[in-house]
Amino acid sequence: MRITFFSHYFPPEVNAPATRVYENAVRWKREGHEIKIITCQPNCPNGQVFEGYQNRFIKDYNEVDGLHVTRVWTFIAANAGKIRRSLNFLTYMVTAILAGIFGRRPDVIVATSPQFFCAWAGVIVGKIRGVPVIVEIRDVWPASIEAVGAFHNRPLLAILLWMERSLYKWSTEIVTVGDGYRDHITKRLGDTSKKISVVTNGVDLKKYVPQPIDESFLHQHDLEDKFVCAYVGTIGMAHGLSVVVRAAARLKKQGVNDVVFLLVGDGADRAELEKLAAESAVDDMVRFLGIQPKTEVPKILASADLMLVHLRAQPLFKSVIPSKLFEIMAMQRPILIGVDGHARAIVEEAHAGVFFPPESADDLVERLLELKESPDKLRDLSEAGRRYVDLNFNRDTLAAEYLDIICRVGRKEPAQASVKVSTKKELAVGSRQSPE
Repeated sequence: MRITFFSHYFPPEVNAPATRVYENAVRWKREGHEIKIITCQPNCPNGQVFEGYQNRFIKDYNEVDGLHVTRVWTFIAANAGKIRRSLNFLTYMVTAILAGIFGRRPDVIVATSPQFFCAWAGVIVGKIRGVPVIVEIRDVWPASIEAVGAFHNRPLLAILLWMERSLYKWSTEIVTVGDGYRDHITKRLGDTSKKISVVTNGVDLKKYVPQPIDESFLHQHDLEDKFVCAYVGTIGMAHGLSVVVRAAARLKKQGVNDVVFLLVGDGADRAELEKLAAESAVDDMVRFLGIQPKTEVPKILASADLMLVHLRAQPLFKSVIPSKLFEIMAMQRPILIGVDGHARAIVEEAHAGVFFPPESADDLVERLLELKESPDKLRDLSEAGRRYVDLNFNRDTLAAEYLDIICRVGRKEPAQASVKVSTKKELAVGSRQSPE
C-alpha cells in the first residue's frame, strides 16, 4: 500500500513528533508498504537549517531506512515569536499541498497534528486527489495554546475553532492518542464515534533498555557526587519549569548543595529560565544542556538519579500523558511527576514514581529529598516502571495495530465502531498524550 505521511517534523530533528513519525513509518516500510514523508527542511528548534540540507522549494531525499522523504520550503523561524512561527506553519501547508498533489497517487494519506496546518495540508491534498485521509491528533489545538495564555485574539480564536471542527469533519478517519482527545473531538463534532480510533504512544523496548551510569558523562558535566534530577524535552510555556528554579533556591537556602537539576532540551522559555536561574543565584544547581542527539538521550537518562516530568497546573493538562513517561520507564529510571490527573494515575499504578502538585516548589523539594535519602525506593520504582511498559507500551505492537487501521481506511472499508488500541490493561480513562 502507498502511504503518504504529512509531518512538520522528521529526523534528524529529535523532538517527540519527529521520532514518533519515524518509528511508525520505518516499521510500516518493513512490512512492505511504500512510505512517502512530506516534511520541512530540518531546523527545529533553533530555526537554522541543519548541515547538509538546503531550504529549497521541493527537494526529494532517499534517507533513513529506505523511506522516501520530500522536503519543502518553509519560512524558517525559531521556536519564538507568534508571527514568525505562524508564517512557518502556513508556508509549510502551502508548499506541502503543492508537493502532495503531484507524483504517484497514494492509497491513503496520514496527516499529523501538531502542527495544526500540517493536518490541513493532508486533508486538502486528499480532497484534491480523491484519497482517504487519516488525521492524527496528538495535541488539542487551539485549546492547548489558549490554556497556557499564549493566545488572546478572540475573533481569530473563533476562526481557528471553526477550522478545528472542519478538520475533524472533513477527515476520513481520526486517530488520536488518548480517550480524552477522543472525547474532545466527539464533543466538537457530535456523534462521530465510528471514525475515531485511539492508539497510544509507546516506546522502542529494544532501543530504550536499562544501562549502567555513564561515568564519563558525569565527569564531563561535573556531576560526580551530585544527586541529579533531570528533565529531558521541550522547555516551553506548557511545562512550567520555573518551578525548578524556585525549588533550587529553596534547597540552597536549606543548605542542600549536592542536588543538580539538569534541563536537557530547548524551547520558548529556555532563555527566560536561564536568566531567572542566574538572577536567583542557582545557575550552579540548574544547568541547561540544550538539544542533544537522540542517541545521547539513553546515556543521559541512565546517568540521572531521578527524572522530572512536569506541566503547568491547568485543568486541560489533567488529561494529558507526556509521551516521555514511557521512555523513562523503559530506561528503568524513577519519576518525580508534577502532572496531575491521568499521567499521575499511570505512574502510580505502575509504582514507577512519586507525585507532587504541579508548580509547587515546596512539594517538589520535599518529595525530592525523601527520594534522595531512599536509594532502595528509587531502585524499586525503577524496576516497576520497566515491567509496566514491557506489558503495555511496546512500540512494535502499537505500530502494527495502527497499520491495520491505515490499511482498512486505504481499502475504504467502513469503521464498525470507535476503537481503542492501546494496552492490554485499561489505564487512565480519559487520557491524552501530549504535550511532549
